[in-house]
Amino acid sequence: MEIPLLAFNENGIYCAAADVYLDPWKPVDKAIISHGHADHSRWGHKKYITHHSNVPIIKHRLGDIVVSGVEWNENFTINGVKFSLHPAGHIIGSSQIRVEYKGEVWVFTGDYKTEDDGVAVPYEPVKCDTFITECTFGLPAFKWIPQKQVFDDINNWWQQNQDDGRTSVLFGYSLGKAQRLLKHLDTSIGKIYTHGAIENMTEVLRDQIDFPETTRITRETKKEEIKGNIVLAPGSAHGTTWIKKMVPYVTASASGWMTFRGARRRRAIDKGFVLSDHCDWQGLLKSIKETGCEKVICTHGYTDIFSRFLREQGYDARTEETQYEGEAGQMESDKEKDSE
Repeated sequence: MEIPLLAFNENGIYCAAADVYLDPWKPVDKAIISHGHADHSRWGHKKYITHHSNVPIIKHRLGDIVVSGVEWNENFTINGVKFSLHPAGHIIGSSQIRVEYKGEVWVFTGDYKTEDDGVAVPYEPVKCDTFITECTFGLPAFKWIPQKQVFDDINNWWQQNQDDGRTSVLFGYSLGKAQRLLKHLDTSIGKIYTHGAIENMTEVLRDQIDFPETTRITRETKKEEIKGNIVLAPGSAHGTTWIKKMVPYVTASASGWMTFRGARRRRAIDKGFVLSDHCDWQGLLKSIKETGCEKVICTHGYTDIFSRFLREQGYDARTEETQYEGEAGQMESDKEKDSE
């Protein structure tokens, strides 16, 4: 039986020819990491390889690790297998991993989005024979609107809350979403305050991206200082004693899940902005077509529905079980670093 170039086992996605794993979920000797969210970059590997802009992120999250960074499109060979990293557009430092051996090319996307958010290096399609893709939002119901329109809505919401004498509390993941929000907030309206988890991660990234000034909320921060301004916080801060300092406040969440009104109600959020760091339905389909692939493996999200649709379109498509969690994995990253 022929061994596939990439196989799924109890540890992760394994390249036997190179004896290396891609985004493994259990400790291994050598791991190539697509990006810094907790479900894709886990502690315990002996050696990490990732894009150089992701190195400070995973060092911040994982501590003292052995890690080497590579550039976009830089070829590196392990046991005769050629690897390279290509922009995934998901968050800062996020990569697709290209694997080539004996004329066969596979691409593992990690998480990705096709819209240029002005923060991450934009997604680039990579030609391949087999495409391993996420499908977090792999339903036709998910259709994103241009981010400029979303940020106009967010800034107008902030201005209205300020006019009403209330503080705006905007929830987003501490790595990725928070920096995207920060980059596009209108600082002429007021000051941007941050929860410790978001401030810590943003400090790590300021060497790479020019972000607006932020103020960390501490025990000494007075309620009067914050009033009318905007606060960026991870969703895990909602309902904690920390948020009481913001009274009177209005809450909002920026997420692809805000497409569904029920998601906003379940999270007890006043306002939802549909803003995702993943592809929508059309983005997934367009990306797959641009690779020119024949085979597609769907890893996490609406895998069964999406792979069935792909088969109807003529692709050799199937699903594989992984421990990647899409946006749930990003929430785990927040929990790790939730500190004042």
